[in-house]
Parts: sequence; structure tokens; C-alpha cells
Amino acid sequence: MRQVARTHKQAITLRVNGIEYEGRVEPRRLLCDFLREDLGLTGTHVGCEHGICGACTVLVDGRAVRSCLLFAVQVDGAEIMTIEGLARGEQLHPLQEAFWEHHGLQCGFCTPGVLMAAYEFLRDNPAPTEREVRENAAGNLCRCTGYEGIVRSVLAAAQKLQADR
Repeated sequence: MRQVARTHKQAITLRVNGIEYEGRVEPRRLLCDFLREDLGLTGTHVGCEHGICGACTVLVDGRAVRSCLLFAVQVDGAEIMTIEGLARGEQLHPLQEAFWEHHGLQCGFCTPGVLMAAYEFLRDNPAPTEREVRENAAGNLCRCTGYEGIVRSVLAAAQKLQADR
């Protein structure tokens, strides 16, 4: 009789949007699935599952990453920020406000990933040119907007963030 190998769950601890979570996951559990299914943080969208579209972008220790390309066990001990962590309570982040005011979204499927990538981008480049914003936006696929609203929104958010400093 052949025995089937059993997958043993591993304990992980991570801080997501400022809250510490402990869990037990199979080693092959993707970070996006852990966030969505185990923690109920469904703002992180899963599109292509190959790291191409960017819909699943989150910040891991402050860097934008595709959560469909990481196993949850790989981020044990890490600080994760998802789209749910961008706003502070009922107060939208200036980036979210700019997307609303400048029509940076349509269907909204790509928006969480676009916002998380833009958040990191503006943190590292607070006064971007239009070309730099376009280059950064190229890492996230959007089938609805044509990117014009996204570019306007990111540039407006940059101005707002600079004024707030």
C-alpha cells in the first residue's frame, strides 16, 4: 500500500495593517489566499495568478509585491499593508480621495493593486513627472480606464501630499 505524503501546516505570525495575526498554513498557501480567505481581507484582488496584472499588489515590509507570487510562509514575521490599511478609519488616504475626485477608476477590479503600487511610488518619489507616473502605472493592468484618470489621480495625490507636508 502506498502512502500519500501529508502536508504539515506551519505556524506564521505577521502584522497586517497594524494588527498582529497568527495562523497555521500549508507551505503552498499563497499570501493572497491567506489574506482573502483566512483573514477576510478581500480588498486584495486576484486576477491573473501569475504576477502579471498587479491586482494583488500589497506592501511587504514597505515594498510593493505581488501577493500571488509569494507563499504566506515566506512573509512570516513581516509587516503587510493591504488596501484596507490605506484609509485611517473613515478618513480616506489622499491617494484614495484623488482617485475618487479625478475618476481614476471604473470597474475597480485593478484599483487596490494600482493604489498600493502608487502609494509606494509616491512615498519614494513625492514629486513625480507625468512620465514617471505613467511608467509606474505600467506595472498594473487596467482594462477600463485607458490610464488617463489614473495618471491624473496620482499627480493630484502627489500635490496634495506635498501640501500636507
